[in-house]
Amino acid sequence: MAGRLSARAFLAAVLDHGSFQGWDAPIPLRDGISQDYRAALSAARNATGEDEAVISGTGRIGGHAVAVIVSEFGFLGGSIGVDAANRVEAAVRRATAEGLPLLAAPASGGTRMQEGTLAFVQMVRITAAVVDHKNAGHPYLVYARHPTTGGVFASWASLGQVTLAEPGALLGFLGPKVFEALHGVPFPRGVQQAENLARRGLVDDVVGLAALPGHLARVLNILDVPQRPVAVSPGTSTPPPASTLATAGAHPEPEAASGDPTWDSVLRTRQPGRIGLEYLLRHTAEGFVPLMGTVLDARHSGIVVGLARLAGTSCVIVGQERDSQREHTPLGPDELRAARRGFRLAGELDLPLVTVIDTPGAILSAAAEEGGLGGEIARCLADLLALRSPIVSLLLGEGTGGGALALLPADRVLATEHAWLAPLPPEGASAITHHGDTSFAADLARRQRISARDLARDGIVDAIIPEVADRDRFAATIAHGLGVQMAAASATPWQERLPRRTERYLR
Repeated sequence: MAGRLSARAFLAAVLDHGSFQGWDAPIPLRDGISQDYRAALSAARNATGEDEAVISGTGRIGGHAVAVIVSEFGFLGGSIGVDAANRVEAAVRRATAEGLPLLAAPASGGTRMQEGTLAFVQMVRITAAVVDHKNAGHPYLVYARHPTTGGVFASWASLGQVTLAEPGALLGFLGPKVFEALHGVPFPRGVQQAENLARRGLVDDVVGLAALPGHLARVLNILDVPQRPVAVSPGTSTPPPASTLATAGAHPEPEAASGDPTWDSVLRTRQPGRIGLEYLLRHTAEGFVPLMGTVLDARHSGIVVGLARLAGTSCVIVGQERDSQREHTPLGPDELRAARRGFRLAGELDLPLVTVIDTPGAILSAAAEEGGLGGEIARCLADLLALRSPIVSLLLGEGTGGGALALLPADRVLATEHAWLAPLPPEGASAITHHGDTSFAADLARRQRISARDLARDGIVDAIIPEVADRDRFAATIAHGLGVQMAAASATPWQERLPRRTERYLR
């Protein structure tokens, strides 16, 4: 990787030119410290031109005002002692008071050993300030630089709502040199590398310095701009049916070919090339930033978590990409844990949550059972039912089993015309009820009332989006429908919305 930048060089590379304004008051050398420590502090000051291992202030990224806290690794390895902790906490508190998004860019070996336990416990105080900042609804973004380890990694470096990392950066709790000194063997190579953490969903993305300002600007474009929600008709909290949102002049899809509309819908949703989440986001989102190591590419992500802007409204997207589940990443407990992080993110950022259901079903395997698949489905349901953010759920295609149920609870539920929701794939239901015979699948699908029309009649779905042959028009209609429903849900106080999430199922 390239040579390590100083804190001020980092700021010059990331912030809009000339926009940085420092917040830091000078820090005098403390009384009562050892001669060796005093000499080390003086040498660090002379070498870096800084008076501590962090600097803070405000600037702009892509025109958006942000607060920044940046480590100076050249100052005693970016370590955090009491004075540095005071500066970090003060900057976080000021960012909160001024309502600013906060970018933290740590590069640190962790706690300052010369100050011992007193320095170590400062991480609690910094964490409390970050939690308060997030609880106030302000974005907290992290760019973890090489290296970020120890107590810094285990506190303010790991609390980002969006966490990016420098390519090749060493990121981990215990530094490899310390591990080897304590255990006598080297730490396995590559485990603590940024790219490995991104593959495992612990870092949202690995972004080089040249691309970082643009990437951060895309995040801030979603998080730091006024909402322009699709208007709901005055005098009503209920939006018009989604069927009224169909694009004028669009041609409907051909009528069912099987003679059984429900079974025909099942077959349509399984066809290769049917519109999926990836297509929807690529062709309708005004902005999208994938998180949790997911990417906007059906070949890689069975579940997609990201920040998006749809129909003028910023939101968190948690959705299933059907093709990837079949070919690469079946829906398992890890994917549902990623979904739950998306739910929490919507709550922290006070953004609407959009869930997109399109799954052939959660994976059936010993590993999934041992990984807690059933428990993760239950926790998804519990999280959604308790989330105060407005929730809109979209049944986009297949809705099979617990994997679909995990994303269903919402304030408003949309379904495309041929979407369906069932406790098992119809073939599985047939096998259960007919002693292993799957030939009754179509009959079971009809009798179980799994189609979008039956779901609407039963009150499970609020509105149906008609399907048209023109994929772009179909995607645009879906996006507009989601915007209408987000506006409707957002217009109702959470105290009224939460009970209604379950009342729709009362019979």
